[in-house]
Amino acid sequence: MPVANIRGVNINYRLLGESGPWVVLITGGRRAHQEFASLGGKLAARGYRVVLHDRRNTGASDLLIQGDEVEEAVWADDLHELLGRLGALPAFIGGASSGARTSILFCLRHPQATRALLLCRITGGAFAAQRLPENYYGQFIRAAEQGGMAAVLDTEHYRGLVAANPANRERLMRMDPSRYIELMSRLRALFMSGAHLPVMGVSEAELGSIRVPTLIIPGNDKTHSSESGRAAHRLIPGSELHPLPVQDQDIDLIPFERWAPYEDEIAQVFSDFMQRVVGERRR
Repeated sequence: MPVANIRGVNINYRLLGESGPWVVLITGGRRAHQEFASLGGKLAARGYRVVLHDRRNTGASDLLIQGDEVEEAVWADDLHELLGRLGALPAFIGGASSGARTSILFCLRHPQATRALLLCRITGGAFAAQRLPENYYGQFIRAAEQGGMAAVLDTEHYRGLVAANPANRERLMRMDPSRYIELMSRLRALFMSGAHLPVMGVSEAELGSIRVPTLIIPGNDKTHSSESGRAAHRLIPGSELHPLPVQDQDIDLIPFERWAPYEDEIAQVFSDFMQRVVGERRR
């Protein structure tokens, strides 16, 4: 797979489709791009060029832990540079969960590069605000406190990063545990500062400032409740809401692969929406 050095970090990416408008799909959590390979392939078959990538500190891309901004903002700026290198701007920017947050921040930071937003499984609510800081940061801070960087490397998440990119082991082991704890604690604080907003990580004023066409498909678990998707719909001017035929469930997290029965519907809804956006801009 191709790799691009973006702002000092090697970013693993994948292109699907030979022609058509450019579309980005950003996975949720800290998961690799493969989660959206099937959906991306279905969009490519409908006439789009799809960009999938492993964000820094995910998948097979390089590890580089910094604490100046929330990770979603860093990922948004990395993506903007990657798309510029590919000649893929402006693009339709889409994602699920943390990928949806990254898409929104991409639009806020690079509005001229954003043709429209495709948002799935919006995160919000008290449960997510409690669960995610621990999931993304707390468990790794404790591992470093108790056993240094070797203990961090022994966690499931970092074992996966090293398996995908063995050079990440040395990168992490070069870090002083106290520095790692400092940076991860700073990232946790930055993340928590926006955790209790109706749409996690994005203020109501920021959502109200969005002026690009936006499509929202709500989630249906405790981390991505349908209410969070509806809140985004209310707050983003002119946005469109497309609920899937699913009910909210009292489950912490429904993996995206459990939405496989609805993937064709998602691909068609995305495609129809993008065709309308392209058609309106040609008038």
